Amino acid sequence: MNNLLEIKNLYIEGFYENQWQPIVKDISLELKRGEVLGLIGESGAGKSTIGLAAMGYTRPGCRLASGSINLEGIELFDASEEDLRLIKSSKIAYVAQSAAASFNPSHRIIKQYVEAPVHHGIMSCEKAEKEAVEIYRRLFLPTPEKIGYRYPHELSGGQLQRAMVAMAMACKPNIIVFDEPTTALDVTTQIEVLAAVKEITEKMNKAALYITHDLAVVAQVAHRIMVLRNGRLVEEGETRQLIKQPNKNYTRELLNVRSLREEKIITDKMAVILDIKNVAATYTGQKNVLENIDLTVRKGRTVALVGESGSGKSTLAKVITGLLPAIQGSITFFEKKLPRELKNRKKEDLRKMQMIYQMPDTALNPRQTVRKVIGRPLKFYFGLKGKAAEDRIKELLSKIELDPDIYIDRLTTELSGGEKQRICIARALAAEPDLIICDEITSALDQLVAEGILNLLQDLQNKTNMSYLFITHDLATVKAIADKIVIMLKGKIIEQGEKKQVLSPPHHEYTDKLLASVPEMDPDWLDNLLEERASSFI
Repeated sequence: MNNLLEIKNLYIEGFYENQWQPIVKDISLELKRGEVLGLIGESGAGKSTIGLAAMGYTRPGCRLASGSINLEGIELFDASEEDLRLIKSSKIAYVAQSAAASFNPSHRIIKQYVEAPVHHGIMSCEKAEKEAVEIYRRLFLPTPEKIGYRYPHELSGGQLQRAMVAMAMACKPNIIVFDEPTTALDVTTQIEVLAAVKEITEKMNKAALYITHDLAVVAQVAHRIMVLRNGRLVEEGETRQLIKQPNKNYTRELLNVRSLREEKIITDKMAVILDIKNVAATYTGQKNVLENIDLTVRKGRTVALVGESGSGKSTLAKVITGLLPAIQGSITFFEKKLPRELKNRKKEDLRKMQMIYQMPDTALNPRQTVRKVIGRPLKFYFGLKGKAAEDRIKELLSKIELDPDIYIDRLTTELSGGEKQRICIARALAAEPDLIICDEITSALDQLVAEGILNLLQDLQNKTNMSYLFITHDLATVKAIADKIVIMLKGKIIEQGEKKQVLSPPHHEYTDKLLASVPEMDPDWLDNLLEERASSFI
């Protein structure tokens, strides 16, 4: 057969409200060698569900209802567990949206890389380790000869995501399912991963399903795009044609959503609520990962913290919240010097400063319902329970655009990645904080939902004078929400100032690199950029 993968008239059901209900409805697709098919749509559209189904797999609480899934001549719809086990990794591999939740925290990265090729008898452990180093190098991981011997918690989110892409390539499968592989990456690192996807499919003659909510990203790698909504196909077409002339209004909305508002009325008359002076921090056995950090956040303002993977952004958030005690410097919150360790801080200080984490899969207890997740801070900080707590939970769910009656008693494992992140946002809002530290909180959300969340955060700020420290690699988001921008590189602040000041030429050299790395809605953008970079080295 010419196609590596053929899916025909696929229906997938989920068990909700004591009955099976369709979540993927009559989806058909074909995938040839050397081809990338992009799956686009908002959170809950069925993108990841279809990607998993390509491997003959469904999440707990779901089932393949009808249709056909043919992988290289093997029918997966009714395949045995043994057959499915043999084809995974060797014929098709999966790069998950949340790398942090996909690695075993007790094993080194390279050990998890070699497990599949050794288990399938493809190569020896020694050869697999050598190949791992080469793939780490191609994916621009730092110190490729050494990084594999670290544990998952010792890598940044972006480094973990690239390590997972490498692990998917270990058995040299013909198809790789990329499920939001660049959401955790800064714009400069994202380019390297996108270039790797093109190399895997074009030069190595592999195929890929590329799942994402960012049309500008998928335009760089996909030959064809399928737009999905509520489990159904909205439209499908060749990438250039679909971007140039979409047929459906929903696709046009996805294309237009990048035009976020970029101007806010700001003032420096607001009081400083967070003042960080000369802070340094380190992890056990390593040199300082943060040095000489000076930063202020004013009441009612948003400070955007920007930098590439491993620059220290999330580490600084951990230091501010006391999760990683600083070894030097001071953190003052509402004119009161905070203890460096979380355990020594007062309950009211904890309430006033909340954090929303980058990886919702690891931030939510999979055994708890939405009611319990959001209800816990309500009880802890305000003593709310019973009807009063339920009313407040429903109010918060409505604010994050989730139907309270549908979601309040769902387990967090029954939610999409974007829905999980919205629950994390609601949990932080439940404490009624003065400062929220947002660590890449829109990276897991489709563009339409992300815009809604940013508008929600802006409305809350306008009404309550709440402050945000917004960690992100998305410069479109920075332009939309920031009053002040702080640029970090290798654990140091290299530039900071008002948004107009930082984004207006002349830029710092590194800032200029970040701005030049933001994907455009042009399928030739990545190729042109890579060609330009290659010519600069000649």
